Amino acid sequence: MERALDAIRGADWTRLKLLLHPYLHWSTADGKKIRGRTNVLARLRDFTPTDPPRCHELLDGQVHRWVEGTR
Repeated sequence: MERALDAIRGADWTRLKLLLHPYLHWSTADGKKIRGRTNVLARLRDFTPTDPPRCHELLDGQVHRWVEGTR
């Protein structure tokens, strides 16, 4: 998870794509649900969280679930 957060902070989308599961489930701090690596990457290009997730889950070594921390 720390590698994914470092890639997010550095806007290294190529590296991040490899760390995210294709069927990623992402929850924003305000409760919005985003599904799929492509959709999450599009969101992260517009809004990049810098805080660690409140919780996360790995599947096959990739981030499968990510719940943004509250601000």
